[in-house]
Amino acid sequence: NKQVFNTLQTALTEFINTKKWTTATFSQNERIDCNFTIIVNSLENNLFSCEIQVQARRPVYNSSYITTIFNFRDTEFDFGYTEFEPLEYTENMLNSNLTATVIYYIYMILGFDFDSFSPNGGQQFFQQAQQIVTLAQSEPSWNGWTAFANRRNRHALATALTENQGESFHTMWYNYHRKGLDEMAANADRGRTNLISSLSGLKELKNARPTSVLLQLFSDCKLDEAVSVYSKATMQEKQEGYKLFSELFPAASSRYESLKN
Repeated sequence: NKQVFNTLQTALTEFINTKKWTTATFSQNERIDCNFTIIVNSLENNLFSCEIQVQARRPVYNSSYITTIFNFRDTEFDFGYTEFEPLEYTENMLNSNLTATVIYYIYMILGFDFDSFSPNGGQQFFQQAQQIVTLAQSEPSWNGWTAFANRRNRHALATALTENQGESFHTMWYNYHRKGLDEMAANADRGRTNLISSLSGLKELKNARPTSVLLQLFSDCKLDEAVSVYSKATMQEKQEGYKLFSELFPAASSRYESLKN
């Protein structure tokens, strides 16, 4: 019965778009551009075994350029769903792994968006995502929330964003976007210099947490964009960029090879 997929898609679209997730005021054209892609690997007796890819973007000031602020693939997403059952959320109470996971990623998107506009602006949303993790852990049959089970699961991401060792990442994220990308339309050289300078925060993070999930998240979201910015820099800056990325992302050398020469 393929109709259940259409019903679920419609229900999720309405759930995400019609509820007010923040006290901040957004006009219609300011709403965050995002998409949730659910890959169903199996469906049996209303039990879905899935993966979910969540992406979000935001515009760069005074330009037509759109930058990715979140891109995360989650391979542990199993849930029960019966066609036409209501999707509901009451604060401090979770009804299913389906809504828990979607709500968690809504708060993640809000956190990364707000963090890109003001220093630590997303902390309240990362804390709310952490609260979802805490509530979900009381349901042992829900996957993706277990501490230390997977270095890239929902627990790991929320912990990385709320622990003190992640502070350098939040500072980098704000400087990269607000002082870097957003500045480039007005002054390309100043914006590029600020963006490049912000990346030292990733070295701090790697020193504190060598296997942090945030390093992989940056690679998935930003590495190609950062390489593109470096490509218009001086030869010395390109070489410094190649050295930095070699230290941070040794397995992705083909993506920054162009900076080598």
